[in-house]
Amino acid sequence: MSKPSIPLKVLIPVLAMLSAFAPVATDMYLPGLSLMTEVFQTTTGRVQATISVFFLGLAIGQSIYGPLIDRFGRKPPLLVGVGLYVLASLACMWVTDIGWFIAMRFLQAVGGAAGMLIGRAIINDLFDRTETARVLSLMMMVIILAPILAPIAGGWLVVNVSWQSIFAVMLVFGVVCLLLVVFLIPETLPPGHRQELGFGRVVHTYAQLLTRPAFAIPALCGALAQSCMFAYITGSEFVFTQLYGLSAQQYGWLFALNAAGIIVATNGNRFSLKRWPIERIFTAALVANAVFAAALVLLVGSPSLWWFVLPLWLLIGTLGFIGANAAAIAMSASGRTAGSGSGLIGVMQFGIAFAVSSTVAATQNGTAYPMALTMLVCSTAACVLWFGTRRRMATVSG
Repeated sequence: MSKPSIPLKVLIPVLAMLSAFAPVATDMYLPGLSLMTEVFQTTTGRVQATISVFFLGLAIGQSIYGPLIDRFGRKPPLLVGVGLYVLASLACMWVTDIGWFIAMRFLQAVGGAAGMLIGRAIINDLFDRTETARVLSLMMMVIILAPILAPIAGGWLVVNVSWQSIFAVMLVFGVVCLLLVVFLIPETLPPGHRQELGFGRVVHTYAQLLTRPAFAIPALCGALAQSCMFAYITGSEFVFTQLYGLSAQQYGWLFALNAAGIIVATNGNRFSLKRWPIERIFTAALVANAVFAAALVLLVGSPSLWWFVLPLWLLIGTLGFIGANAAAIAMSASGRTAGSGSGLIGVMQFGIAFAVSSTVAATQNGTAYPMALTMLVCSTAACVLWFGTRRRMATVSG
């Protein structure tokens, strides 16, 4: 492990900004979904598809960047990806057809995927497993500012300016990140550690990682549990504005309140890692995630907004203990293919997110059940997989 060439107090915020492309590009325009349904003269499901296709773009993008950053280093593919994000954000401001808008959202996601994936790979280049989990938790505390501030800003922009102004903010954010990459981000993969690029080699590397239980199981469990957030992102605007009657700005504040739960949890995770093994923390968080998802389903239809929000806040909060630890456990087993490993984690996470988001949108029935039941299924699946395969993981590792 080599020491970073710039101070951590600079590196972590920059990598966190790059990793925040997804929350900025999704959460900021959630308060405007109902308005966009009217602007594009389309259905709620069609507008919700702009979220689903964004997750698909993130999954595909990370599958592409993973092998590229193992071959060409971390920085060149990062510059290309951030540049694509900037151009797609500009295009989103001007399209007038929902089909073209969905296409630009896809390209925006493919570009933004670079920042999310390459940030993890850079950290893995520089730190060991436990330190990686701590650094990722620090990053998460910065990243989570995006889902707290973005919906509040988005609600204000929708009410006081226009929905296009949201993408203008995304454009400016992308340009700032591009400049930070050019001037501050170092290359952390020496030429001697780079891998040859070829389709056969890429497939072989991915196959190796997927058949390595120490990598695949924590990555998949983490992806399943974190998909609760994507079910929430897709379904919450309808639940809180249409069923509970909140305004766009009120919804933005409520979304921020729920996101704040992750800040509390990620801060707790950093301190917990100093006292307990990472696997024990991860296991407890998965169980809590499933318990709170079950409570949420039981409270669907509650006339009280806050009784419904309470288990939701706790459920979302558990992700602060799950995301960084799942990635750290899996990445420690990726060896010299950290770029491909990081990419595969992203493919799993956002591939499942695409399926989950599409399911919530397709099963919309005028209640909160599609969102809540999807969360329960995902959290339960993560627990079953983790507890059903831990013995096998220990045997293989031993």
